[in-house]
Amino acid sequence: MKKLIILCSFLMVLNQTEAQTYETVKDRTGKKLLKGFVTDSLLKADPAEFKWFAENESVYNPAETVLNSFVAQKDSVSFMVFFGTWCPDSHYVVPRFYKILEQAGIDKKKVTLFGLDRTKKDAAHLATNFNIQHVPTIIILKAGKEIGRVVEYGVTGKFDEELAKVLTSN
Repeated sequence: MKKLIILCSFLMVLNQTEAQTYETVKDRTGKKLLKGFVTDSLLKADPAEFKWFAENESVYNPAETVLNSFVAQKDSVSFMVFFGTWCPDSHYVVPRFYKILEQAGIDKKKVTLFGLDRTKKDAAHLATNFNIQHVPTIIILKAGKEIGRVVEYGVTGKFDEELAKVLTSN
């Protein structure tokens, strides 16, 4: 557990320096993949490859109850998001998650966004250490400890409501 807290602290410091440590590769279909630490700005800057980001962000309007849960906890939580630029579930969830953050006034420096390839393995073993089996996985951290996570669309298919429930129950 101590290693996990140290790792989370390192990730947050790395993210706060706005360092982008990632690599660009092509998948088996020839599509561009981003692996490593990325930002939503990086995805938005390449609409030819990642048009799904802007499209899915623009069509979503979070419920007021979801926004209120995020606003109430905005100063006490951070997020670790594992996703794949190749993954349709990530295409749906990640832009909507960022829309919630934007409307709730949460600083994007509180988010560490980590791109994985189809194997969900990485050189730093972050996915293994966080037990990532599916993407996207959004992990909510409070004081460096995981308080909950939502995997893919969540159990109910309403990832945003499930995230809000984690926030209000902690």
